[in-house]
Amino acid sequence: MPELPEVETVRRGLDKWVSGRRIATVEVLHPRAVRRHVTGAEHFAGILAGRRVGAVMRRGKYLWLPLDDEDALIGHLGMSGQLLMQPVEAAAETHLRVRFSFNDDGPELRFVDQRTFGGLSVSVGGAVLPGELAHIALDPVDPLFDDDEFVARMRKRRTEVKRALLDQTLISGVGNIYADEALWRARLHGARDTSQLSRPAVRGLLGHVRDVLNEAIGQGGTSFDALYVNVNGESGYFDRSLNAYGREGLPCKRCGCPIRREAFMNRSSFSCPQCQPRPRNAPR
Repeated sequence: MPELPEVETVRRGLDKWVSGRRIATVEVLHPRAVRRHVTGAEHFAGILAGRRVGAVMRRGKYLWLPLDDEDALIGHLGMSGQLLMQPVEAAAETHLRVRFSFNDDGPELRFVDQRTFGGLSVSVGGAVLPGELAHIALDPVDPLFDDDEFVARMRKRRTEVKRALLDQTLISGVGNIYADEALWRARLHGARDTSQLSRPAVRGLLGHVRDVLNEAIGQGGTSFDALYVNVNGESGYFDRSLNAYGREGLPCKRCGCPIRREAFMNRSSFSCPQCQPRPRNAPR
């Protein structure tokens, strides 16, 4: 699942290529791609034709393109969604779901999604912040993110620290990869109880989360396969800088102990047994 760095990379590309342009036509090639637009594919295409796109925005892992008349086009990439800029004459991708043309006859915007877990919809009156996204917390690279509030809210919870990092109502944009990376840097096991962490410990963890996200953004995100690419179809390179995630059995870059993999919420967690000891009372 693309996390904040991947979605932010896409946002920056879209803002460069789409902001200020007027949509000419919208072609929905697979209705599932606009299933969240409850009035259907025909209405989705009709309401967007002729609209001008504003500066592209993001909340956590969601994108939205403000439109004139105060509406917004919301996008979520899901597991395999791609928002690509392509020349008008380029052949259609195998999994092309939605195609946007513009009245300047420049490059098209194409939504490609192999697994169709992602989707697009229009939020009426959602140009500033779509109501559908209002429950999602700010992310730690947002200048309005309140560090003190985050520290207080995390310490009040009685849950595992990694579960807290993945809670999009507490802090958005962090997924499995970057949670593991931040916890490795903080020398914390993901099963540590948040209520037992000191304020300096939580603040230090937040700093590592922020550093990891900013570094990954600088490298275009993390690409483990061809499903995540930026708007130009290029992969990110942060996977070359990973210290924990996906490194089962490889030596920890800090102490040399083999990285372990543990089951976590139908996924996997990666950590160093020596640098990140499991709490004694944590369930296995």
